[in-house]
Amino acid sequence: MLLELARPLSFFLAMLSLFPVMMSAFFVPGARWEERLAMALLRVAFSGCICLASGLLYAWNSPAAPEPPEPLLSTLPVRLFLWALLSMAILFALSWFLDTYYVPLARRDCCRF
Repeated sequence: MLLELARPLSFFLAMLSLFPVMMSAFFVPGARWEERLAMALLRVAFSGCICLASGLLYAWNSPAAPEPPEPLLSTLPVRLFLWALLSMAILFALSWFLDTYYVPLARRDCCRF
């Protein structure tokens, strides 16, 4: 019974731990990209620990279940973490590229009189 209650709570905690990763990677005004990347990597490590612990709860079968345990990488919290990490890494690289090569061009044209 306790395991059945701990699974959704740990999954909710895993989803909540991914939110600060996104916020530190994209929505910190006035910070340089290197600072954002360092802060996001620290939060990714913390979120990875939470998602791994939640995945362990999902992989652990109850004593009444006769089926073999599910592999850790195929549990929902670990998959959510890996997909979120992949999508945030792609978006972070894309935003870094756009900021480096296209934003300076837009700034130069908008200030002409």
